[in-house]
Amino acid sequence: MKIALTRSGLVLVLLLFISSLPRFGGVTAQAQTAHNPVIFADVPDMAMIRVGNTYYMSSTTMHLSPGLPIMKSNDLINWKMAGYAYDTLTSVDAMSLNNGKSTYGRGSWASSLRYHNGLYYVSTFAQTSGRTHIYTTKNIEKGPWKEVSFKPSYHDHSLFFDDDGRTYLIYGAGKLRIVELTADATGVKPGTAEQVLIENASTPSGTGGGLPAEGSQLFKVKGKYYLFNISWPRGGMRTVIIHRADKITGPWEGRVALQDMGVAQGGLIDTPDGKWYSYLFRDFGGVGRIPYLVPVRWEDGWPILGENGKVPETLDLPASKGLIPGIVHSDEFIRRKGEPALPLVWQWNHNPDNSLWSVSERKGYLRLKTGRTDTSFVMARNTLTQRTIGPESSGTTLLDASNLKDGDFAGLSLLQKNYGLVGVKVENGNRSIVMVNASSGKAVDVQRVPLTQKTVYLKAECDFKNRKDTAHFYYSLDGKTWTTIGDALKMPYTIPHFMGYRFGLFNYASSQTGGFADFDYFRIVNTISDSTEK
Repeated sequence: MKIALTRSGLVLVLLLFISSLPRFGGVTAQAQTAHNPVIFADVPDMAMIRVGNTYYMSSTTMHLSPGLPIMKSNDLINWKMAGYAYDTLTSVDAMSLNNGKSTYGRGSWASSLRYHNGLYYVSTFAQTSGRTHIYTTKNIEKGPWKEVSFKPSYHDHSLFFDDDGRTYLIYGAGKLRIVELTADATGVKPGTAEQVLIENASTPSGTGGGLPAEGSQLFKVKGKYYLFNISWPRGGMRTVIIHRADKITGPWEGRVALQDMGVAQGGLIDTPDGKWYSYLFRDFGGVGRIPYLVPVRWEDGWPILGENGKVPETLDLPASKGLIPGIVHSDEFIRRKGEPALPLVWQWNHNPDNSLWSVSERKGYLRLKTGRTDTSFVMARNTLTQRTIGPESSGTTLLDASNLKDGDFAGLSLLQKNYGLVGVKVENGNRSIVMVNASSGKAVDVQRVPLTQKTVYLKAECDFKNRKDTAHFYYSLDGKTWTTIGDALKMPYTIPHFMGYRFGLFNYASSQTGGFADFDYFRIVNTISDSTEK
């Protein structure tokens, strides 16, 4: 039977079809609007600058290598990795997982990012080195970066270049201090002493305990100084505190600037057309600490954050195009001439041993070799990681286990203190697919399945919706039919690791060295399979 449609009838059908489409792409006006959080992934302790029409952002990745990531955006919403300030922060045993030492939750912490007299500066501090590190470059996207470091390690400092040519660090917790640096920020200015800037910066939010005001970021707008801090009053929530002064030495007056959903710690950024925003982040369970933007208006010389004191759900900024490929990305491990060995989305868990990995020994594969024996996954070197993302994400790999030796364990991980693993173990010459669950704080081999072939597909799926913070692991023998293995991994955010869960590719030996694992690819998507399949 044929159906004839008039032109008006056809238009009506098309309109009905369009109206039934999901609200993505360019179909609706809402889809052109940015939403909070602006990055649903672990990008904490942001510092941000605008140079011309381009925004740059630094963040914390602590014990990972390379470190001190730099991200780039043209619209404050869509960010992509641009580089790192360093390959190795320090080579002490704890940063290299040597001699039984590790530095989970430490390494480089909250950074400060500035552009001054044609140079980009990004600074950080580290308990692992006991020093303050300042990196400079003329080209923030290509480098190279030059490092200077000096003692002590100035906690949560804000690097600040004043209009009179003087350079300072503002730092501390609760009692905030200031110290003058040399004009080129290569060290503390000789003959100067640290001074107390604000006796108790927590006062505006109450002094009854909790997290004292820290995370300093200093700005100068129309001749006034504005100092942003975070506090966490006992029994309350993470709170934005702002102090202002006419002179950098004070006197300072402070007030609570935002107290909503625990969105806090950050600073100010303006757009080329004169709009102002505050960049902040929120603790959001297993996925980590995730960035938010709130609009800022000025009233009586104060920045007023949010809409009626609240963090808005939507923003008058372009819509997000997603975090793939800007923040995380799939990798086929195929390298063309001139390409870096690893794309910027990858970071090693602690400093790697570069003699024990390769993307060239077998074309199109990541090879992880064993060079020592280890007793646990979290103490093993050369686990290659990248962020998980919310609200859902899935990571998949194809492992060739044919060259594993007895006692080797290789596969796919979700890395945090309470980690989960799915991979291949070799014991007494036999291969098994094993799921390990450390939800209890102790690693448990939950399930093992004999493996009679050399290759196996592995998958980890993460559900961060509404802080569900649950993952499931799968394996497949043909890449088409997937089977759940083990039990659900609960993914709490733990302070010892101080980082959102990360996908990882790993291989370590427990009894002998010389084996290796080949990974054909790592693929990440922002969906998971239907829950009824689990």
